[in-house]
Amino acid sequence: MNGLKVLIADDDPNVREIIRLYFAKQQIKLIEAHDGASALHKLEEEKPDIIILDVMMPGMDGYETCREINKRADIPIIMLTAKGDEFDRVLGLELGADDYVTKPFSPRELVARIKAVVRRMEKGRQSAAKEETPSCLESGGLTLHLERREVTANGEKIVLRPKEFELLAYMMKSPGTVYTREQLLERVWGYDFLGDIRTVDVHIKKLREKLVIWKVDCLQTVWGVGYKFDSESGA
Repeated sequence: MNGLKVLIADDDPNVREIIRLYFAKQQIKLIEAHDGASALHKLEEEKPDIIILDVMMPGMDGYETCREINKRADIPIIMLTAKGDEFDRVLGLELGADDYVTKPFSPRELVARIKAVVRRMEKGRQSAAKEETPSCLESGGLTLHLERREVTANGEKIVLRPKEFELLAYMMKSPGTVYTREQLLERVWGYDFLGDIRTVDVHIKKLREKLVIWKVDCLQTVWGVGYKFDSESGA
């Protein structure tokens, strides 16, 4: 964790102070922003490893800030919110957040979630280095360029979030294989993912919405079990 840079955007100075003091003990560098606009500025200036976004900020709220960050960088995002409502949690995941923490929270929990994200990133790099995989996957009207992390559907380029890309690539490698939500969480998000299992459902839903525009219908629900990639089910 030494040398890790974490950007937090929260308009409450007391919250930032509590996190700052605890992070100092963990040797984590904290970059502070009081709103969404300043967070975007610090993102470009500081190049943090992870971003923590408070949902309820004046002006540009956490959701809008999350959208803007995803346009500019491929970086893990943890949403920090006082709301415990399921709608708010799912909305954050749909916008591309990797995890969420509900206030009130303990700094120890926040650090545990950050460490989990870091471990997943490191495992992903190690797996990519060890695995001998083709540079391109083609099936059901889709073409995935793994090294460039680019996707085309029937010749048209599609923009996917990092986890959407990884989920699609993993399922495409074994067409017809049925995966449970737990298996997909384990393989795509990592063994120590602390988030909601509905993360899988949210990402499958977003993937389908993007693919159907190009008349590709390859992600099938196996009721009572999970999901599979079916290259024979194109629209």
